Amino acid sequence: MDSLDLNKFESASGQNQPNVIVKTNGIRFSDRIKKKFHKESRNRYHFKFFQYIGDTPIVPIKWKILTVFIIMILLSTFSTNLIAVLLSQRETIKKSNIVLVDKLVELYNICNTQKEIEKYSKKTDECLAAIAESAMTGFEDGENNSVAFGIDMNGVVAFFSSPNEELRWSEFTDKKALSEINKPLDERNAFLDTMRKTLEEKGYSSREIDEKIDNERKASEKTPIQGAVKFKSPDGDYNGVYKYHEGWRMYIVRANKVDDARKEMYRIIVIIAAIIVCITSFFVYMGTKIFDGLLNNIDRFSNQMYDMQQNQVLVPLDIEGAPNDDITYLAANFNRLSSTINNLLQIFQKFVPENVVRKAHQQQEIKLEGRQRELTILFSDIKSFTFRTEVLGNDIIGLLNVHYDSVIKKVSKNNGIIGSIIGDAILASYGIEEGTLDNKSFGAIKSAWEITSFTADLKRKMTLRRQMMEEKNPLTEKEEKVYQAVMLDVGVGIDGGNVFYGNIGSSERMANTVIGDNVNSASRLEGLTRIYKVPVIVSEYIRDDAMKDPEAKIRYEFFELDTVQVKGKTEGVKIYIPLDKDCPASDWNFETMKPKFEIFETGLKAYYEGDWKTARAEFKKSQLGCADVFLERMGLKSAPAGWSGTWTMTTK
Repeated sequence: MDSLDLNKFESASGQNQPNVIVKTNGIRFSDRIKKKFHKESRNRYHFKFFQYIGDTPIVPIKWKILTVFIIMILLSTFSTNLIAVLLSQRETIKKSNIVLVDKLVELYNICNTQKEIEKYSKKTDECLAAIAESAMTGFEDGENNSVAFGIDMNGVVAFFSSPNEELRWSEFTDKKALSEINKPLDERNAFLDTMRKTLEEKGYSSREIDEKIDNERKASEKTPIQGAVKFKSPDGDYNGVYKYHEGWRMYIVRANKVDDARKEMYRIIVIIAAIIVCITSFFVYMGTKIFDGLLNNIDRFSNQMYDMQQNQVLVPLDIEGAPNDDITYLAANFNRLSSTINNLLQIFQKFVPENVVRKAHQQQEIKLEGRQRELTILFSDIKSFTFRTEVLGNDIIGLLNVHYDSVIKKVSKNNGIIGSIIGDAILASYGIEEGTLDNKSFGAIKSAWEITSFTADLKRKMTLRRQMMEEKNPLTEKEEKVYQAVMLDVGVGIDGGNVFYGNIGSSERMANTVIGDNVNSASRLEGLTRIYKVPVIVSEYIRDDAMKDPEAKIRYEFFELDTVQVKGKTEGVKIYIPLDKDCPASDWNFETMKPKFEIFETGLKAYYEGDWKTARAEFKKSQLGCADVFLERMGLKSAPAGWSGTWTMTTK
């Protein structure tokens, strides 16, 4: 076996760390047990089957494993193969019935032909004999015990054919099977008898009754009486198929003997059993050889751990030259105890901000504390999430993970810190990390458009995928809903200012979060993206703060959308869309959207001034979705008296 790669565990082995004292809380081996244990440890390899600690025999683990392994392999192999053989038999019977149906159809057609001949020749016996002779041509090699015959409702055999000359039936002896076959025909006859009695009670003439009965019989005869049947005969059990021939008034049957299939199954079982015995014997032999080598390290590691317990010193186990198996892995994990804190920190920082983890590691504690900070808050939310959840079900988790993977990476790239993930929404803060080069509001706006661009790119890919699918087949209603559900549409709201940032909760459970009016405002601005039909909305604070960065001045141009009094606010605030000159999203191409927003701003100015007639004309001319909000708001009315230009929102 390959030797263990020690480099894999070098960083976690703790070999460069000082020895750690392990307290046993007063637990000690008695001197008698310790001496006996040491003695038996030195002579461990002198015993082939059993060791003893005190008077307790210790069964070698290799024998336990080998015994369980052999029992499991025998049970699983025998049961699996038995089930496979039985299922194979069932499948063989099904396939055999399919073949029998084809042969039955051929035989049925022969019966039709001979019936037409019999109508004119009146030579019934000769026609039945011709059917039997023709049936002989339908038997293939391996069907030595197969039969083809016709029987009436009483089980009398009209014709019989079989490659086996010893098989000659004059009567169908399985009355139970015959009763099952006759059941549809009996029901038909019973219905006709009932119909006759009913017509007689209603006073119909004999000629009318006979005519109606004859019509009903002809109608019912259009539905063939056919099926599969299992029956017993003096020669054994058979599986077959049948179909009732209305002309000959008999059932046409094609069947194979069950024993023919069973013999093959028994032969296969015997072969499988012999193979299993040989394989198991080989495994027993190889298992003892392999386990001897694999489990030798248990002795070595247990002796080392015993010495640690006696000396009250924790030192790395010597895994030099050990094979790369789970026993060595167990020893390596023991060596990794000294690196547990680092591992925990790595896990910890996946659930809380990295700066919190770093601070906790440096200070070796987490306090309930916080302070006022000037931060930028980004709130991102998926639109129509309820619809997507209803359509996708559990698959919504995979879609969210794809979305979040991109969002979190874009936030982190621009020096943002994920504060919380709430269902389909993400709250991020900018400006927490000190010493970053980017302006906090500039970084938030970059993140917002990168999120928007990713979403747009994903929608383009899904659109292309849909086109490829529709080239083959149109989408079903369900597929259309799934397609609409995965076409994510994300809104981003950004606000900033003084907020409280820190740890809140209790000593038992706490959370790192931001609290303040501006946090709620970011959420409200995200909600407005649905109303104004834009992907990103920022506050006036964000615009002014971002414009402090020279690069932001070059890259973004801010267009005012409205002055609104959002829910929870007492004063109106201006809201903006920061058009990105480098945005790859075709729907928000700067060169295309800039002229439209310039027209929109002309309309907005007139709207503020109360000149709603001019405002309506300019808004229509802009052809922007956000203009529809104002057109609906104004209608055909004029500005109300005392118009301030501020619109009060009644919802989020």
